[in-house]
Amino acid sequence: MDPRILDRLRCPVCGEPLAEATAGTTRALRCPRRHSFDIARQGYVNLLAGRAPHGGDSAEMVAARADFLAAGHYDLISAALADAAAQAVAGLGAYPLVVDAGAGTGRYLGAVLAALPDAVGLALDVSKPALRRAARAHPRAAAALADTWQRLPLADASTAVLLNVFAPRNGPEFHRVLDPAGTLLVVTPDTDHLAELVDALDLLRVDPDKADRVAGSLGGHFTPVSSAVHRAELTLTRLEVATLVGMGPSAWHTDPAALGARLAALPEPARVTVAVRLDVLRPR
Repeated sequence: MDPRILDRLRCPVCGEPLAEATAGTTRALRCPRRHSFDIARQGYVNLLAGRAPHGGDSAEMVAARADFLAAGHYDLISAALADAAAQAVAGLGAYPLVVDAGAGTGRYLGAVLAALPDAVGLALDVSKPALRRAARAHPRAAAALADTWQRLPLADASTAVLLNVFAPRNGPEFHRVLDPAGTLLVVTPDTDHLAELVDALDLLRVDPDKADRVAGSLGGHFTPVSSAVHRAELTLTRLEVATLVGMGPSAWHTDPAALGARLAALPEPARVTVAVRLDVLRPR
């Protein structure tokens, strides 16, 4: 693991610094109190202090997301995050740390690091299939299994930029790990995100009060700096629409047979609106 990232990690049990330890072919991170955390052969480290309450996204969901993102359909999100991060890191140390909480495959983290040549990155997720990909998202990135609802395995004020894209928001922990001059970048779906598919395929709807709920979950710890909606129209085949559905939360709630029948009735190509909100916030 890059020592610039390791320097910012902390033991999830006792909060002490971590160091690499090797015994034969087994690699691990270990703290002075001898709490030990294995590094998987796929490159990510397990920094759970106990058993995770859930396994996160399945291998099928992660594969669908990887395919859809690799096709460039959500590159507007990557570009918006990279631009916002580039504006945020000035003056925040020789090698600012970018953390993606709920990183999935790590594609957004990789895009941000590509725009920040002096930065290093850490992908956090509870899904092992996602972390296997996130560990390879960028040469200057590492990946760790962690429940972002719990205490994050990071030192206080260790993070320059924290990304949160379509993922749970732990306001107190985000505030603790961010540098006082750091920046939180939150991406959430806007009300008309994928609107053409919601009725046609009976997908989960975006909560119309989503923006208020985001503000409520973070308001006690963060001050809003800016908010912008980024939109694009995609032209997708039915197979690409199926991949899009399979990578998101509707994958947990949609009957496969019923979805197949609805997909067959879609016009091809299908025109689909992408509409996401990027909120930029600073610690109070």
